[in-house]
Amino acid sequence: MTRDITTEEDRIRDTERARLSALVSGDVAAAEVYHAADFQLITPIGAVLSRDHYLGAIASGHLKYLTWEPEEIAVRLYGPAAVIRYRARLAVVFGGHHVPLSGYWHTDSYEYRDDRWVAVWSQATAISHGSAE
Repeated sequence: MTRDITTEEDRIRDTERARLSALVSGDVAAAEVYHAADFQLITPIGAVLSRDHYLGAIASGHLKYLTWEPEEIAVRLYGPAAVIRYRARLAVVFGGHHVPLSGYWHTDSYEYRDDRWVAVWSQATAISHGSAE
């Protein structure tokens, strides 16, 4: 079956927005659907988190997203795999410490598995003040 590229790109964008919404609302059951079992996150400080550790931190309240506002999501589609990149503004509470609203670059890889797109790898990089836009 051939899928329309534009439709697939939009589907991936919609999936990413739904993933972010689930993470911000703390709905771990909904968020789990958007993360592959072998998902890994590389945080802005270089920590590596598995899906279970990441979603467990959200479920326990150790990690609480207050806001996550993505800008335009760029998509590169490669058959059953895709890479997305976007800037976002996030505010978060991590381990009881409030991290104020700041800018980050996000790069995520998605794979088409079991008739849906799931996030496999995710990396967030803090945007330093004075960096080129």
